[in-house]
Amino acid sequence: MKIHAIETGRVRITERWREGEGTGMRRLLNTWFDKAMTDWLPVHVWLIEHPEGLIAVDTGIPADANKPRYFPPFMPLVQRAAVFDIAPEEEIGPQMRTRGLAPEDVRWVVLTHLHQDHDGGLHHFPNAEFLVSRAEWAVATGFKGRMNGYLNQRWPRGFAPTLVDFEDGPLGPFPRHTSLTRAGDVKLVPTPGHSPGHLSVLLEEGETTIMFAGDASYTEDHLVRMVADGIGTDLQAEIETHRRILAHAAQRPTVYLPSHDPDASRRLADRTTLDPRGKAPAVAVTQDVGIVEPAPESAMHDLRGTVI
Repeated sequence: MKIHAIETGRVRITERWREGEGTGMRRLLNTWFDKAMTDWLPVHVWLIEHPEGLIAVDTGIPADANKPRYFPPFMPLVQRAAVFDIAPEEEIGPQMRTRGLAPEDVRWVVLTHLHQDHDGGLHHFPNAEFLVSRAEWAVATGFKGRMNGYLNQRWPRGFAPTLVDFEDGPLGPFPRHTSLTRAGDVKLVPTPGHSPGHLSVLLEEGETTIMFAGDASYTEDHLVRMVADGIGTDLQAEIETHRRILAHAAQRPTVYLPSHDPDASRRLADRTTLDPRGKAPAVAVTQDVGIVEPAPESAMHDLRGTVI
């Protein structure tokens, strides 16, 4: 199998967005009002040339990602804290064509979550089956979804993904999983925290796992240090997700690929595996915190929804 690391534009976020500080609303305010910005970070889409068909993991951002949005009302704060840079030719569709690949031929698009830098290229895949976790879909749709920061008004008309329930039982430290391919070499696991229904994709390549981790952490370093971001919906769930990923890497060599890690494409090319550095504690798979149910409507995630 051939795996493509495709950079669909770049993003700068506040330092307190990438590495959170504080708790509750104070954590969000630190994120939004921090004046220190990161360097430009990649927005990766991963494309797997699998014998059963092309698989895309996420879809990147659109070229108009910086245009003002009017839902939710606090969006200007979020836009100030996250700035995108992408030209039309850098969207996923044109980039695939320059590589001799047709977006129309993609069989599956797996969305790690539904923030705009991951679902902004949905329109490039007219024939694909889209997969989203049921928990993510529940918080991302409708007016409540927009108030939670999901830009669902820009989804293609009739967008109706296949909802993933992770019904295939435990997979190592992960309490549940689902197999995508008939061969069973591509699996989806719940990795909540950054968003309620965040998932990751595990590709078995011989004795090694390639893990397409979305925003489970922003970098491999943040994972190993178990540092949560500043805008995650559930701080405890995000840290528990980190523990599970580190436990998996302790059991099986794992190439760890978050979407915004500048070093991820090199690690993929070199097949550099994650060193958990002794920070892979045993995880009780009976404690099912890997699935986070949608928060009550009254909670509204404490305005934790975001666009990235």
